[in-house]
Amino acid sequence: MKIKKISMITQIVIAVLLGVTVGLLFPKVGNSLEIIGTLFLRLMQMAIPLLILGQIIQAVGGINPKELTRLGGKTIAVFGVSSVLAAVWGVFIAVLFQPGKGIDLTGTKEAVVQGQDISVTETLIGFFPSNIFESLAKGSIIQIIVFALFFGIALNRFIQKKPESQLFSLIVDFNEIIIEIIRYVMFAAPLGIFALISSTISKLGLKIILPLINYLVVYGGATVLFLGIWLVVIGIYCKVNPIKVIQNTREMSVMALATTSSAITLPTAMEESQEKLGLSKRITNLVLPLGMSLNSNGSAMHMAITVMTIAQMYQIGFDFPRMMTVVITSTFVSLANAVVPGAGLVSLAIIVPQLGLPIEGIAIFAGVEWFVGMFRTILNVNSDVYSAILVAKSAGELDYEIFNRK
Repeated sequence: MKIKKISMITQIVIAVLLGVTVGLLFPKVGNSLEIIGTLFLRLMQMAIPLLILGQIIQAVGGINPKELTRLGGKTIAVFGVSSVLAAVWGVFIAVLFQPGKGIDLTGTKEAVVQGQDISVTETLIGFFPSNIFESLAKGSIIQIIVFALFFGIALNRFIQKKPESQLFSLIVDFNEIIIEIIRYVMFAAPLGIFALISSTISKLGLKIILPLINYLVVYGGATVLFLGIWLVVIGIYCKVNPIKVIQNTREMSVMALATTSSAITLPTAMEESQEKLGLSKRITNLVLPLGMSLNSNGSAMHMAITVMTIAQMYQIGFDFPRMMTVVITSTFVSLANAVVPGAGLVSLAIIVPQLGLPIEGIAIFAGVEWFVGMFRTILNVNSDVYSAILVAKSAGELDYEIFNRK
């Protein structure tokens, strides 16, 4: 009798459930597993900078110069509109459901991460690397993307002049090797995710979540509804079944929820985009790596809804102009948002003081950052893929036979 192989998505779901169980019932065991989870994260992250660098160089270097301008314009437009709308949605939901109304922080003096002044000039300068090797070492994704775009454009021009050159083929081969390394690491994904979740739950427990249960429910609901709006737009514009989109991105979505990291989920997202959604390789290689830094719908919504929640906790009223300031600032800061677990608190430490709110208010969210990261990451990852679907459809590079294949 032939034994059916357990799919990766089933293995991950089992790992998540076991991790929660072990973390709650056997906290000492959960704590001891932290090293395994940390090793898994490091193994995944070690190849991500090179993956992004290589894939963008290949995507840009292999595109016809006229199409590069057209595709780039469409991609940036979709990213910009969706990120602004995500921030607007976060403010709207916070005003409508008042997630911070039940908690009173007036008079509290809790300490948290040091606040940072946000400077438009310094932020823009920070997008450009002074040393690409330093950027690779630090994992500065947006700096890597900027360098990769310049390299890809130069490579594109070089190929036009010397079509006999084998440089492009070498880059393609290099990318294949990096992807193969990631596949090796992915064999350990269920074990790594189990260790990560069990160690996190063993530290937090359930008592830290209870005061913020309303916030988590409202934020989770806002995420689900925004993803639903995305699916409706895709269904109408691309003439596809939204349920089929969900089915074809199951593994990617579960990976995003389990790891809370866009970077770690990127290889899975790229694979499903090509093999299940029917996106062309060049659209996938260009849009998805770019989206990691330039299309953080989840981060923009997270900052907007959390800032409004903190204002409600301190009973500070925001009029319409200040709400628009929240939208603009959240969208802007989301461009510099890190793509690793735990980046949410750093982003809040940047934006909260700029809006006249006590930075001490961030402290209460530290205990639920992992749970918030699940919602933030799935929206970040899925919105990147949904953006890629729109761009692929507009460029005539959406294969409906692959998309509808069972």
